[in-house]
Amino acid sequence: MFHQKKSCFNLELDSKTKAKKDISKEKKYVSEFIVDETIFKVGYEFVFLWVAIEPLDKVILGIRISLERSMLIAEHFLRSLVRKYGKHPVSTDGGETWYLQACKFLKIKHHLHSSYERNIIERTIQYVKDRTECFDDYFPCRKEKGCKLGHVINWLNLFTNMHNKMIINNDC
Repeated sequence: MFHQKKSCFNLELDSKTKAKKDISKEKKYVSEFIVDETIFKVGYEFVFLWVAIEPLDKVILGIRISLERSMLIAEHFLRSLVRKYGKHPVSTDGGETWYLQACKFLKIKHHLHSSYERNIIERTIQYVKDRTECFDDYFPCRKEKGCKLGHVINWLNLFTNMHNKMIINNDC
């Protein structure tokens, strides 16, 4: 009989009775969404990076890029988080009205960052920007116009998955 110790991963047995890790089926506890956005340069254009993290274990819950900043994009980003993790309070810096409007539309509680929340979201965003800049140094966007930003989205998804795996493995 196979007894599973408490771990960060759900284990499944395949036909050869080898255990394999399945992070995608792992249920994450989410206390709230800490959300912020920033601007950074990709190739010859500027894009907005939207990031949501969980304050307790600091995993990145969602990441998105867009060419503009608006209530519709904020609402779409928050809606994707709600679909994946359920409704939770949203913490933002309060500097812009689009988060407040998006939260009202989605019927989610909204509050301003505490100094702790501001610190962890800013450090996470800076960490992502630093790593993205390093990636762009080695694999730059060569298109002057018309770039679909697919390579940036792929890089951010890969980065997010690796970042979260490192955090989960360190907490075990």
